[in-house]
Amino acid sequence: MSAILALMATAVAQQAPSQSMNPNISVITDVALAAFSDTPDQRGAHDPQKNGFNLQQVELAIGSAVDPYFRLDGNIVFAQFGVEIEEMYATSLALPLRSQLRVGQFLTRFGRVNATHPHTWDFVDQPLLVGRNFGGEGNRGLGIEGSVLLPTPWFVELAVSETMADGAATARSFYGAEDLGVYSPLDLQTTALLEQFFELSDNWSLLWGLSFAGGPNPSGRRNRSELYGTDVFLNYRVITDGSWQELSLTTEWLHRRRQVPDDVLLDITGLTMATWRFSRRWAVGARYELGTPATGLGGVAVVDPLDAEWDVRRHRSALALTFWPTEFSRLRLQGAADTSEGEGTTFAAFTAFEFNVGAHGAHDF
Repeated sequence: MSAILALMATAVAQQAPSQSMNPNISVITDVALAAFSDTPDQRGAHDPQKNGFNLQQVELAIGSAVDPYFRLDGNIVFAQFGVEIEEMYATSLALPLRSQLRVGQFLTRFGRVNATHPHTWDFVDQPLLVGRNFGGEGNRGLGIEGSVLLPTPWFVELAVSETMADGAATARSFYGAEDLGVYSPLDLQTTALLEQFFELSDNWSLLWGLSFAGGPNPSGRRNRSELYGTDVFLNYRVITDGSWQELSLTTEWLHRRRQVPDDVLLDITGLTMATWRFSRRWAVGARYELGTPATGLGGVAVVDPLDAEWDVRRHRSALALTFWPTEFSRLRLQGAADTSEGEGTTFAAFTAFEFNVGAHGAHDF
């Protein structure tokens, strides 16, 4: 018997190197049936955009350790009209002083929502805050990011990145579609996040973040855009066996300041949303969003070259019901109302289907 066990151990050891060369691979598919009462103004690239069925995305997620020093992760997205590399970056694994580096193409860590993927959203569509300020794909770019856990009694993380400032769907507040090139460090986008976590009790926790993004815009030589954000995530989860009760409250607000010829444009976009998972398979959620029109330094509304039609306050609200058959699939119903003051309301209804196969981490279940 001991000889057989020894042979089995040898066989496993011989197979390990070849197995470790294979990355974890998964495929996540999101499809939605949508109905709009009028022409919608959806800002997310993966949002339902028309009446009928919409393929939001098919995401191929890969990830693996490269060696003892780096890990490689990527998300390749397939849509009806093309394929794109959403993220592909390496992360350090062995830096000292509780620090870490990322290099490649990645979603920047501005706020709480921007760095997330559609299969982690509590709602079917992307918040206006991301699409209006960064673009339909969320703020991302080629670059490098450094982060460190600060030596404080509570959890505090500081992350700073330098990325390319171009991309109509990823950096619309900066160069956007008009790439004017990089001739100095000022022509890159700088993003910074300070995040603090507080364990209030066994069941309650609080996460508070402060964010900044700054970079060039194409309106004139050395004209710049600056975005200031804050977000709070309050979570209640019963830490007992067999309990699935979880209540989450998220609020995130962004103030944008853009230099243009002879003026500075100011606007605010924000959201507040709550979700309640009341059983293993069921959850409900509510979300409210607000976007103000652009004003000049004198406080008077002005025409925004990025959003000429956004000249009034815009309110959007949504209610959602989620059902998980298992941790690898999800069904959602969502109703929404999008109101521009004095211009009417567009109503929307979504039925969304999500399926996950492969080695990707399952949703909470």
